[in-house]
Amino acid sequence: MSNKSKTMIEVNDVTMRFHMNLDKILSLKEFVTRKLSGKLVYQDFTALEHVSFTVRRGETFGLIGRNGAGKSTMLKVISGILKPTEGSVVCNGNIVPMLELGSGFDMDLTGRENIFLNGAILGYSEAFLKEKYEEIVAFSELGQFIETPIRNYSSGMLARLAFSVASVVKPEVLIVDEILAVGDAAFQEKSRARMLELMGGGTTVLFVSHSLEQIRQMCRHVAWLENGRIKMVGRAEDVCAVYSI
Repeated sequence: MSNKSKTMIEVNDVTMRFHMNLDKILSLKEFVTRKLSGKLVYQDFTALEHVSFTVRRGETFGLIGRNGAGKSTMLKVISGILKPTEGSVVCNGNIVPMLELGSGFDMDLTGRENIFLNGAILGYSEAFLKEKYEEIVAFSELGQFIETPIRNYSSGMLARLAFSVASVVKPEVLIVDEILAVGDAAFQEKSRARMLELMGGGTTVLFVSHSLEQIRQMCRHVAWLENGRIKMVGRAEDVCAVYSI
């Protein structure tokens, strides 16, 4: 198999079920009492059901679907954050997931300290981060705020910092959840340009967006999720055309 056609992500018949407690329990004592008396009420919720698709090396693959369709759960399973109840996911490359931006940040630390913390979580060495530090700060446009504790940042500032750290290298697989919808119009355009640069450099991108325009513009193939199942997989233009109807 040539490098060009190599499969980077293979999702094989993935099902994800959650065992949820339906009661509103306000204290540990109440939980223990109900548990011992057998009065806890549980319900299984299936977020994904028999989902399969493949993503080829170097392509940008889109995931679309309404809220609650299972897109974010699918990204977490591919990233290794969640283990599927059934099925498997094979990833042939290092993954940088940009999910729940800022989740790897410490709100009491400054932007500068969080660059090194978040970078270490993503697997970058301290030497590499020192070398790229000025580039990260410049891209984030945070200026003097880089020395401020990030609890004072707006969500847009956090997103800019997270995107700047995550996209400073060319990962083999980049997982992006609505990142381009965060921040002002100018930063969205800059993020889009960086994404296109990564894609042009051979990075494989898995991209979720509610904007069909962005999906059409950036993706070659798309999977449409509905109620946790695959509704359609195919060329971006074809799937988006049916989805918009």
